[in-house]
Order: sequence, then structure tokens, then C-alpha cells
Amino acid sequence: MTALVIGATGLVGKQLVSQLLKDRRFSQVICFVRKSMRRSDPGLVEHVVDFRNPAAWSEWLKGDVLFSCMGTTIRAAGSRDAQWEVDYTFQFQAASLAAGNGVKRLVLLSAAGASPQSRVFYSRMKGELERDVQELPFERMDILRPSFLSGKRKEIRIGELIGIALMSLLRFVPGLSMYRPIRDVLVARAMITCSFRLPEHRVNIHEPAEVHKLGAPWTKQRV
Repeated sequence: MTALVIGATGLVGKQLVSQLLKDRRFSQVICFVRKSMRRSDPGLVEHVVDFRNPAAWSEWLKGDVLFSCMGTTIRAAGSRDAQWEVDYTFQFQAASLAAGNGVKRLVLLSAAGASPQSRVFYSRMKGELERDVQELPFERMDILRPSFLSGKRKEIRIGELIGIALMSLLRFVPGLSMYRPIRDVLVARAMITCSFRLPEHRVNIHEPAEVHKLGAPWTKQRV
């Protein structure tokens, strides 16, 4: 199989690429990035692209499954409009091009609480992306909605660290343990698990509790 990845340099994306390259079921991993990952692994193809000019690289978006896990923060992007461009526009354009090129599957990393009707900007943005990609002609798509993501980041996000610490306590609260933080490596594993599941439904949305289960060691899963 050939995997296509956008968001390969992010928290989950790095783990995803590493796991894909170790997975013998994938013969090639094609990544689309803004800056080189500086990796030379066998089976890895890297395209450094301008996401604002998709016509220049659309012909390379061909494979079996598109893994989409691109994202940023308002602080890093500089404004809501800039974050929308990265989290919504770039991902929707890539998905549209991939579907047009005959890619059969989409695995999209979203977020818990995503909804087009949300009053929270971030949740509304994620929800609108989920809604719109469902109109694209993929044979199957899996949308993962993990809770807080934990892992080693380049930048320190004080607010997020506090949130993760507080949310970690939810594992002791009956009915709320599903919202406990989840490590980046487990989300990456869950995304790969979804890419091999039989297409019982065309659109499959996985809430936080299910993402935890999908991210469990593959030896403990029934795929």
C-alpha cells in the first residue's frame, strides 16, 4: 500500500510517519511538507510544497490512503484566519485533490467536541472540516476525535500542559475517563488501524473512548 501524509512534521504526524515506515503493509510513504523532515528512510518520499499552490503538486497525491493530521494554534499562526488556512483550507484542498485522483480512503485527525454549530472557534473549525470532507467521493473515511494530545512538542504550551495535568485526573472520574489525555503514539497507531478496517460504513467517526481502544497494541485488537 501507498500512504499519503499531510501534517507529517506535527506531534502526531511524526509518530505516524515513523510507524508507517516500520509497517511492512506499506511499501511507500509519501509526505507533503512545508519544510524538509531531513529523513532518508527506505520507502519515504518527501515533497516540499507550497500548500497555497496545490496545482503545482496535485499530481503527486496518488496512493491508497490519505492521512491528514495537519494543525496549528492561533498563537503559532498569528490569527484565526491563518489558523483556519492551515487547519481547514490546506487539509480540505489536499483531501479534494486526493479524492479526485482516485485515492480510496481518508483518515482525518480531528478533535473531541468538533461541531459546525459550536460557539468555540476551534471546535467549529474542526466540525466544518469534518462536514465538508464527507461530501468528497472517498470509499471510506475515518475521522478521529481524540481528547487532549500529549507528547514531546518543540514549543512549550503552558496552558496546554496545565490542561493535560487537569484532564489526566478524569481517569478517576466515572463516565469521564474517555476524556483523559492520549499520547501521540497511540493516536498514530489508531489512525493506521483505521486504514485497514473493512468499509462497513462510508463515514466512521471515532470519539475519544474509541480512539483509546484503536490505539491499543495491535496484538490486543480485532481489526
